[in-house]
Amino acid sequence: MEAPANAQRDQLKRLAPRPFFRSRWVRAPEGVEELEPAQLAPGFRAAGVACGLKRGGATDVGVLACDSPEVRSALALTRNAAAAAPIRVCRHECDAGAIRAVAVNSGNANAATGDQGYRDALAMRDAAAEALKLDPRAVAVAETGTIGVPLDIEAVTTGVREAVAGLSPSAGDRFAEAIMTTDRGPKSCTLRLDGVTVSAQAKGAGMIEPGFATMLCFVQTDGEVGDADHALRSALAVSMERITVDAQMSTNDTVLFQATGAAGEPLPDGLLEAVLLQLAVEIVADGEGATRVGRVAVRSAGDAEEAERVARAIANSPLVKTALYGRDSNWGRISQAAGMALAGEDVGELGPDRIQAAELASDSAEVEISIALGRGDAEAHVYFSDLTPDYIRINAEYTT
Repeated sequence: MEAPANAQRDQLKRLAPRPFFRSRWVRAPEGVEELEPAQLAPGFRAAGVACGLKRGGATDVGVLACDSPEVRSALALTRNAAAAAPIRVCRHECDAGAIRAVAVNSGNANAATGDQGYRDALAMRDAAAEALKLDPRAVAVAETGTIGVPLDIEAVTTGVREAVAGLSPSAGDRFAEAIMTTDRGPKSCTLRLDGVTVSAQAKGAGMIEPGFATMLCFVQTDGEVGDADHALRSALAVSMERITVDAQMSTNDTVLFQATGAAGEPLPDGLLEAVLLQLAVEIVADGEGATRVGRVAVRSAGDAEEAERVARAIANSPLVKTALYGRDSNWGRISQAAGMALAGEDVGELGPDRIQAAELASDSAEVEISIALGRGDAEAHVYFSDLTPDYIRINAEYTT
């Protein structure tokens, strides 16, 4: 009897959901309760449907809506000079501080699509606004996928209307699936702490480099937030702005934060930062072809800009990234990358007395490396993924 009982217990253990806060670099706020990710924060509804942009009938259109007209919101958008149509619509046609809903599609970035692409992004937004009976300026739009391909706007607007008709407070999972592209799985959570609920959904796997990477991220809460834009920017500074997969800044990065205050309690300190950092690390871990995540910490730099420059040079070095993949504790690659970032300066020898790289040779999924420059008190860190043969395969085969 003992053996079957053990087998059943092992099976249940395999089927049990993994905890959301699982990175070694993320500290879960004390007392936080993890809820079913499909269940959105109170006052929010979502849906995900298939309109045909993706092959095989996968969900590719999502709508997320807030029931409260008192919502406070903030948008953070890519700084890429070749910004896609939905980014430009959000910049010029939306009230960033009072966003009630967002319409999203995956499979087509609607980037480099000219005036028609801009009109299509507006049409997508307007279809959601009309179906939700909202002011169009209270509806944001986000898109992700292939660049330079005209959008099948009739299919998308039909999908948007279908999604609005199917909005549910327990469809966060469907929405998270609808925004995926090369992601291996959805990234989402719903958490409760001190009477406040936060739910979030994100996507991202390739074309990842701050500001803030080819990623979409949506965060909802019933907590009270005084300055939504400040809260979001502060949390992004220690999370999404700290990651890289391939040093490529997207044309479509979008983060939307919405807070209703309906819980009557303030958003707990550190909760938004922890949620976004865990999602950021998940994006890196899900980097195209990635098998491991590294965190490079630069210490004793001359100033903040120098620390940042060195950290990014190491994190984006193909030699360092392949060493992470190959479990090779070759500190010389780290020294070279740091020296390249400081070209023209005299920092002396950057050897093993100043570089900690032993974890590269471990079997850990998350690896810490560090370098001390001995030039001041400034510090910086960046999370990055390894570079594998699968990254090349995925991007060589990606449709154009």
